[in-house]
Amino acid sequence: QVQLVESGGGLVQTGESLRLTCVVIGGTFGSYGVSWFRQAPGKEREFVAAISHTGFSTEYGDSVKGRFAISRDNAKNTAYLQMNSLQREDTAIYYCAASTPPFRLRVPREYDYWGQGTQVTVSS
Repeated sequence: QVQLVESGGGLVQTGESLRLTCVVIGGTFGSYGVSWFRQAPGKEREFVAAISHTGFSTEYGDSVKGRFAISRDNAKNTAYLQMNSLQREDTAIYYCAASTPPFRLRVPREYDYWGQGTQVTVSS
């Protein structure tokens, strides 16, 4: 059984930074592509960022390009999302997701495994 556990969310002010962590327990982390999605109240789940199983390839949603950075440490079975210059519109629950490629990165139903989510709130 594969479990994804996110942490690192919290309440910050506009312009500040947070780093989210996703630990993958079980399975073969090095074979999974990993992504971050987010969901704000009343909105659909939105693709944020993805990283390939090797870590060599990354992709970002338009709203976070240049501000967020995804990375992974295969030795620690962990993926990260560094979020800089946070804005109020970044407020959401952030979810980590993983799957064995190939799959469509921006499509939530393509993912086999999901974490429980971590709340990020940005206040002005």
